[in-house]
Amino acid sequence: MSKLTGAEIVIECLKEQGVDTVFGYPGGAILNIYDALYKHQDEICHILTSHEQGASHAADGYARATGKVGVCLATSGPGATNLVTGIATAYMDSVPVVAITCNVGTSLLGKDSFQEVDIAGITMPITKYNFIVKDVSRLAQVIRRAFAIAQTGRPGPVLVDITKDVTAAEWEYTHEALAQVDRLTDKITEEAMDRAVEMIHKAKQPFIFVGGGAVIANAADELRAFAKKIQAPVADSLMGKGAFDGTDELYTGMVGMHGTKTSNFGITECDLLIVVGARFSDRVTGNASKFARNAKILQLDVDPAEINKNIKVDAYVIGDVKVILRKLNARLDPIRHDEWVAHIERMKDMYPLRYDKSVLTGPYVIEQVYEATKDKDTVIVTEVGQHQMWAAQYYAYREPRTLLTSGGLGTMGYGLGAAIGAKMGCKEKTVINIAGDGCFRMNMNEIATAVRYNIPVIQVVINNHVLGMVRQWQTLFYGKRYSQTVLNDAVDFVKLSEAMGAKAYRVTKKEEFMPALQEAMALNIPCVIECQINCDDKVFPMVPAGAPIEDAFDDTDLKIQ
Repeated sequence: MSKLTGAEIVIECLKEQGVDTVFGYPGGAILNIYDALYKHQDEICHILTSHEQGASHAADGYARATGKVGVCLATSGPGATNLVTGIATAYMDSVPVVAITCNVGTSLLGKDSFQEVDIAGITMPITKYNFIVKDVSRLAQVIRRAFAIAQTGRPGPVLVDITKDVTAAEWEYTHEALAQVDRLTDKITEEAMDRAVEMIHKAKQPFIFVGGGAVIANAADELRAFAKKIQAPVADSLMGKGAFDGTDELYTGMVGMHGTKTSNFGITECDLLIVVGARFSDRVTGNASKFARNAKILQLDVDPAEINKNIKVDAYVIGDVKVILRKLNARLDPIRHDEWVAHIERMKDMYPLRYDKSVLTGPYVIEQVYEATKDKDTVIVTEVGQHQMWAAQYYAYREPRTLLTSGGLGTMGYGLGAAIGAKMGCKEKTVINIAGDGCFRMNMNEIATAVRYNIPVIQVVINNHVLGMVRQWQTLFYGKRYSQTVLNDAVDFVKLSEAMGAKAYRVTKKEEFMPALQEAMALNIPCVIECQINCDDKVFPMVPAGAPIEDAFDDTDLKIQ
């Protein structure tokens, strides 16, 4: 046992938790922690981002890619508030992040002091838990609790706000061994398991819908075995990508507003929908009253709050989905549904994804990225919009934690910071961020961060000179009134990227993309590839807002009308 300052206790607790990388931006209130961090820079790598929002997204990307807790640091006032969007992003997608902020001294709290803000109050609705530490004797235990809370059960962000005087005060510190985080199994009852097995046995047309919970639980092996054992088609949400192999014959694609017709029709026709770690987002269900209306619904989820929240279900099992699936697999004998699976296969043939292959398009770019990386360990990151949906539709994710994207909050500007975090956590993997030009504008300053540390991320910008997804809605539902969605100005992304030190390419033709991508991958330095496409390219299929998911339409349906 030895006496350390609060700042030193913070660093020692991070080391206890196995933290090797943190992302942040210093300022006056957090200077003591940065001073302590300086003395431990050989043990904990600090990435100075260009903006605190970039730090929060980087911590998020690190966590999603590795399965470990991501950590970001910020000072008081605007430093702390700049983390808010990243914290909310992590909260909506159940990502384990610990955000450490420092506030003004205890005696200055509540006095509108310089750079004072109630960050705990601000973030209360978007954190799993948060703490204000005003007593150095509590500091170590609070940080340990923060890490435990962030990764127990359904993960999420936790904020620890520490007053500056606490970081300077001294207290006795004793090292503690890292506590194991157990999977939640206490609510998995025999009655619930018996009911689940009974429903599965009775089903003639079962369908599996997989969400992000299966990724978080590392349940890919159990899910694959389950799907094969009961011979059921599998669809996923945006957050569930990679939990089930996207090249498997049972896979039908994404569900919902921009899901495949096969997935949407399959869920509508099935007699049992087995939902694994998904929360029934409105973008998945469409008109909730008509979602899977011909089916019994069996929900498997770790969070009791998700049961009957958006969709009323017929049965459920609460607990870690990896454990639930393992138990189901042990109880079930192989079941055949040949006729049902053959029907789904015919739908796949009838309703393939399609796009104009004569010119450079977003789907073409995604398919080329897939061709170049399908045999490599690759993490695809996206921003939010049309390019995000194309990345979900046209890239076959075979393993979990290979697509990082803001699903629940839909945060434009998320991807580049997240890509930096992912690369820091998975240095041996190729990391590619897919962006639209609208998203790239928001946080493209993080290219400078990648260059400063030579973090070799590849940034692909699908540039249609508009806010593409909003324009698509304006075209289809707002009489082509393009209010504030045209970005056809003089901004040159290649010159901007080069000015920040990156290698940059401009692609205007199909045949130019693959050589640029292959060179960027070979160079192993930060690279930006701008791809210029038509402003009116659209994401299809599409379900109108509020319509049932079987109302999915594409360009061929529009031509018929």
